[in-house]
Amino acid sequence: MYNFKKDPLNNLQNEIQALIDTLQLQPHPEGGFYVEMYRSEEYIPGKERSLLTSIYFLLTSGNVSRFHRIKSDELWYFHQGNAVTVHTLDENGHKSHLLGNNILGDEKPYLLVPANTIFGSCLSVENGYALVSCAVAPGFDFSDFELFTAEDLIAAYPNDTEIIYRLT
Repeated sequence: MYNFKKDPLNNLQNEIQALIDTLQLQPHPEGGFYVEMYRSEEYIPGKERSLLTSIYFLLTSGNVSRFHRIKSDELWYFHQGNAVTVHTLDENGHKSHLLGNNILGDEKPYLLVPANTIFGSCLSVENGYALVSCAVAPGFDFSDFELFTAEDLIAAYPNDTEIIYRLT
């Protein structure tokens, strides 16, 4: 029998793969892996838009969630793994928000990303993962999803080129 304690990286990769398999996660266009786990059957009156949607989202050290924007509020809820840094770009420039379970430290177990905010995320550890849920209201629709390139953002945020290049 293989002793995983001798190879923590292999154990981590097995744990990540088990989460992907168990939750039936698929690659997300922004990076990471996801599965939609809830879509409200109620719609906004007069529109073809669910009131709320929710996904599981898995991020690993080997990838990032690239800068993107949606037209709805998005709530992030931390479940397990390593802390995630969610980076936002708005009229005030770049801000970092630490999402995790160390509530007595600098981490918060949830985060609101307001509608129309440019955001992306990454882990701050070399070998790890984070499993979160994201709830979007009004419900998410890929027609509202806008992915950015570095060229899209550098002119508007010239002081934030390092994080822009990392998350594009």
